[in-house]
Amino acid sequence: MIRPPYLKTGDTIAIAAPARKITREEVAPAVALLENEGFKVVVPEGLFEAENQLAGSDEHRAAQIAELFKIAEVKAILFVRGGYGSVRTLQLIPSNLFTDNPKWIVGYSDITVFHSFLSRQGIQSLHATMPINFPKAGGHNQSTQSLVDALRGTLAPIEVSTHSGNMAGKVRGILAGGNLSVLYSLAATPIDMIPEGRILLIEDLDEYLYHIDRMMMNLKYSGKLSKISGLIVGHMSDMRDNTTPWGKSAHEIVKEAMADLSIPVAFGFPSGHLEPNLAFVVGAEVELEVTEERSTLSYLD
Repeated sequence: MIRPPYLKTGDTIAIAAPARKITREEVAPAVALLENEGFKVVVPEGLFEAENQLAGSDEHRAAQIAELFKIAEVKAILFVRGGYGSVRTLQLIPSNLFTDNPKWIVGYSDITVFHSFLSRQGIQSLHATMPINFPKAGGHNQSTQSLVDALRGTLAPIEVSTHSGNMAGKVRGILAGGNLSVLYSLAATPIDMIPEGRILLIEDLDEYLYHIDRMMMNLKYSGKLSKISGLIVGHMSDMRDNTTPWGKSAHEIVKEAMADLSIPVAFGFPSGHLEPNLAFVVGAEVELEVTEERSTLSYLD
């Protein structure tokens, strides 16, 4: 996998909006924090365009991102927020721009579209917090510090305490994944997830519990779950239920889907729509170890 160059003080980070619209006020805390870290920050003219829910037309969003890829000084592109729209944007960006000018692409949730595409292209990316989530009062939290550390190449192991749904084991593989709903939506497309030998990370937000079951059944009966080497489960937050309850939590649904597969499963990782939302390098070679006491993800490259 191609790893974009890590950043150093004085390097340039650009901010872009591939999906939902954003305001200048919502971006300001991120610009200030990154500049305080010694980075130059590019806020493109047109970032704050709006077309209904989206940050301007599909063509506008794609053109802005394409232009940023052409600027050699830009070493990383932080996507401001998710929502929906990335799949509409990506289709309009020439794919050679990603491979000719590898840069760190950063985001989570709907940005899973880009992570999946980049995995197909053999390029690493950062599943991490976005400007919309930066502390409004300024300064760092765990998520923003993790992002800055990852951009600089400081990749410490991520360790979490044990969970009742865990399945023990120790494996190595390429980290893949992101938002479960988005991965489900990409099935059978040219940027569908590559499962073979991957350690899959999933997280989700605001889904009906039976939708979670539907998505896990899709991964299972399509054969993808039997091909991965390990599963990491992040935040499964603000789940919804029907008047007649589904009867299982999101974690229980995932555990049931994995029960007959002899691979390690680790719940409770700090990734997704709650704090902390730590940076994970999608496309990196990692080791996942799940024991009775803890789960640990370590980087090998």
